[in-house]
Amino acid sequence: MLSLSALSLYLAALVAVYVLPGPDMAMVMATSASRGVGAGLLTALGIAASRFLHVMMSGLGLAALMATHPMLFSAVRWIGAGYLLWLAWKVIRAQPAPADAPPAAESTRAAIARGFLTNLLNPKALMFCALFLPQFVSPAHGALLPQFALLGAILVAVGLSFDTAYAFAASGLARRLQGRRPAAKLQKSLLGGVFVAMAGRLIFG
Repeated sequence: MLSLSALSLYLAALVAVYVLPGPDMAMVMATSASRGVGAGLLTALGIAASRFLHVMMSGLGLAALMATHPMLFSAVRWIGAGYLLWLAWKVIRAQPAPADAPPAAESTRAAIARGFLTNLLNPKALMFCALFLPQFVSPAHGALLPQFALLGAILVAVGLSFDTAYAFAASGLARRLQGRRPAAKLQKSLLGGVFVAMAGRLIFG
């Protein structure tokens, strides 16, 4: 079992990571602003599920496999970038809604899948888990996989808490701007731009 001091340091490090702007924060906020807080929260749930999967994959050694096989890493990176560009294309070609219309409704499955796949197809997220988590795992505390599972659960819970706050904040700002035609166009451009920027960061970052 991990010591209390190690868990406290781990929590502090996670808070510092989630406070800094990143692609997951941008996606949740852009989705909430353009499609409503419900879609933003569902996207955050998909991201949370992918984060936990990344933790478990790093614990099982998949991250080390990617690190030693650059072609596999590059393949996942390009697939992820292609998926993000496809999402951007869907947003850009969508018909604009009337200025007084509420945010466009979205199915639960689509919103969760978008968050899950976007994070899952980011090999840098997997590599982060592979580099970050082992600093808090030790054979002296018992079997390694349960430690990764505990750390993963904490990582997901903290991340989901921050993403929830970001979703409500972005949705509240969008409601205050609702009904203004330039703001509606800005919301659409923002979501498409976020996907393009994330794709670029994945390829060139």
